[in-house]
Amino acid sequence: MGTRLISSPLWHRAKKVIPGGVNSPVRAMRGVGLDEPFFVERGRGASIETADGRTLLDWVQSWGPLIFGHADPETVEAVREAALDGTSFGAPTEREVELAVEIVAAVPSVERVRLVSSGTEAAMSAVRLARGFTRRDRVIKFAGCYHGHADQFLASAGSGLATLGIPASPGVPSGVTADTIVCEYNDVDGVAAAVERFGEGLAAIIVEPVAGNMGCVPPLSGFLEALRLLCDATGALLVFDEVISGFRVARGGAQERFGITPDLTVLGKIVGGGLPLAAFGGRADVMEQLAPGGAVYQAGTLSGNPLATAAGLSVLRRLRDPQVYDELEHRASRLAAGLAPFGCVQRVGAMLTLFPDRTEPVERFTELDGERYGELFRDLLERGIYVAPSQYECLFPSLAHGDEEIDLTIHAVSSFFEGRNR
Repeated sequence: MGTRLISSPLWHRAKKVIPGGVNSPVRAMRGVGLDEPFFVERGRGASIETADGRTLLDWVQSWGPLIFGHADPETVEAVREAALDGTSFGAPTEREVELAVEIVAAVPSVERVRLVSSGTEAAMSAVRLARGFTRRDRVIKFAGCYHGHADQFLASAGSGLATLGIPASPGVPSGVTADTIVCEYNDVDGVAAAVERFGEGLAAIIVEPVAGNMGCVPPLSGFLEALRLLCDATGALLVFDEVISGFRVARGGAQERFGITPDLTVLGKIVGGGLPLAAFGGRADVMEQLAPGGAVYQAGTLSGNPLATAAGLSVLRRLRDPQVYDELEHRASRLAAGLAPFGCVQRVGAMLTLFPDRTEPVERFTELDGERYGELFRDLLERGIYVAPSQYECLFPSLAHGDEEIDLTIHAVSSFFEGRNR
């Protein structure tokens, strides 16, 4: 039975016109025991205000893109100025070129980049490009890594260490996932076995270099290196999905932080400054296979939208300053240290997860104690603190989170565990 913490007439209206009442499943907050979600009216800095008048300290920050917090004045002004010139053209603009230049300058693997509108679209297109370039069909992905909701990614593992994928959702044809091979994250032996068994016809290995959709799970030493070597040995392309880690764990993403260069990179969230924009890019010889120069088709009316590119440029240009990442590292480290007494805290840069009451590190996708996390979520929400409404997500410190917000959060978590242990 869920817990009703917040009630809004909006919820009753939403259920009548939106499937499940929300436009993305995790927003329903059922996984943390709520009967209904809250609705947000506005955000400012580190906080959001709900439709029922509550102010919440927000560690979700729209799932990661808001490096400078909600309603960042520079970003808002950039979008406002862009909107005065028009909201969409479906034709090239200078800002598209400027944003592409910023991405190419920052991300080690990217020599050419294509702008799109969502992370799902970017990941789907990157894999299509990898298949077109290699003229092969099979793709290895990892259990617990999320690459959007395209059919080929909604695959679950069958039995065994390395198995061909089976559909993980109604509506996904078995034929679509038949060429998706599902392995365990951080399991080098499992990937090697998959390559040995299915390597002929392998187009790509796609991976989150820092997993952010099973909680924050860092790559074990040697894991990413092994993927690079396996791709080199088979002629497959290595694809890093850095929708979450890109521009967050370092300006050049996880590939800069760990020194492993993929062939293709998927970007989102921060790259659009919090507006709907994503990208995929990589080696010039691979990217040049895209239409109109090549035969691999991809298109989109809203790709490179002028409002989104304005927001992205506003943010990415400020991320040239190394002090931004020094500050993010400091704040995230301080939060992680304060939460460490209450479970296993896993952190890479400015993304982290607390696994309550757990002592062993999480190295791959595993069943976690969602009920315990739900108790913590609901207690923090009552105290005015909003953390991810799922154990399988991350906290995203921003430059809007200062010492006061960090101390308040640590104290609230401490109070929850003290109250529970009485």
